[in-house]
Amino acid sequence: MGHRVLVVEDDEDIAFPLVRTLEREGYDVGWVDTGQQALVELGGRSAEVVILDLGLPDIDGLEVCRQARDGGYEGAIMIVSTRGGELDRVVGLDQGADDYLEKPFGLAELQARVRALLRRTGASTATPPDGLRIDGPARRVHVGEVEVALTGKEFDVLSILAANRDKVVSRGRLMADVWDENWYGSTKTLDVTIGRLRQKLEAAGAPERVVAVRGVGFRLEDQPAD
Repeated sequence: MGHRVLVVEDDEDIAFPLVRTLEREGYDVGWVDTGQQALVELGGRSAEVVILDLGLPDIDGLEVCRQARDGGYEGAIMIVSTRGGELDRVVGLDQGADDYLEKPFGLAELQARVRALLRRTGASTATPPDGLRIDGPARRVHVGEVEVALTGKEFDVLSILAANRDKVVSRGRLMADVWDENWYGSTKTLDVTIGRLRQKLEAAGAPERVVAVRGVGFRLEDQPAD
């Protein structure tokens, strides 16, 4: 059985197709429709990812998130909500969520985000034994059993690319997120960092590579088979 995902959603029209889709992907999926049931579930049979609606009938999803974290839950929490404003996202992340997805959402995007969360927590079954593993809390990277020594900036760039695997991340976003909005140096700094990161991943035998998309940004993808 695959990794356990807990869906916390009171709208059956959203919950049923979501549960079926995740089960087809090989996940062990649980579903509850109240916040209290979610807390009971997390207190007993732990899940590696929680997909948490905010508009629950008994307890607001933000309170569920806060109580789960206070109770020691260390898995990934992804909030899904019609509240898509920046303040709502910030509050959700501050309460302990790892990701925030606005409704309505595509099932393909949600699946990709679940995979990214599992990779980020080092729990993905989709990662082959010799694949890339990123331990965010410890800020360590391994390819198989080999640890890849990265600088702080290299680690941050790789983490962002891995969280958006197979998607292009713009140069502007990488510069803003890894350096900061007050950085006045040359953007060549990013190119140098990417170049070193590529060399280290290749030297470690990683099946992933960082690809440049001219004029846009960079993408982390699997190496093509020989």
